[in-house]
Amino acid sequence: MGDASIESPEWRQVEVGRIVLVQGDSSFAGRLAAIVEIIDHKRALIDGPSADPKLVVPRQAISFTDVLLSDLKIQKLPRAVRTGTLKAAWAKAEIDAKWKESKWAKRKEQGERRRALSDFDRFKVMRLKKQRRFEERKALAKVKASA
Repeated sequence: MGDASIESPEWRQVEVGRIVLVQGDSSFAGRLAAIVEIIDHKRALIDGPSADPKLVVPRQAISFTDVLLSDLKIQKLPRAVRTGTLKAAWAKAEIDAKWKESKWAKRKEQGERRRALSDFDRFKVMRLKKQRRFEERKALAKVKASA
């Protein structure tokens, strides 16, 4: 028989140090925070000491239904760590920079930019897409004609 290698998938687990994106009807929706302590199977204590004062999330208990787990994690973060220590670990792990480079953050920013477009801006985007599509089809026809 052939050899089979079984590997476990890389799941985003609820663990201390995991970076989460706050969502829902919270006033801190759209901001990043770290899980500091797991209260029970439905809630965790989070704290978000971002470098940007507008993105800070104060320490609070939050339900897992109101957060999205990200791939980012602060390694070896002790349980129930204080805000100052968490801020130092956050800066050392460069969470803000890693988040800005992630596809998730870029897509979120693109969606916000699109929502802010005016009617005329949407019209200009449509015209640019039509131009691009025309150029692509012209190049494809050229390749097909030469083949």
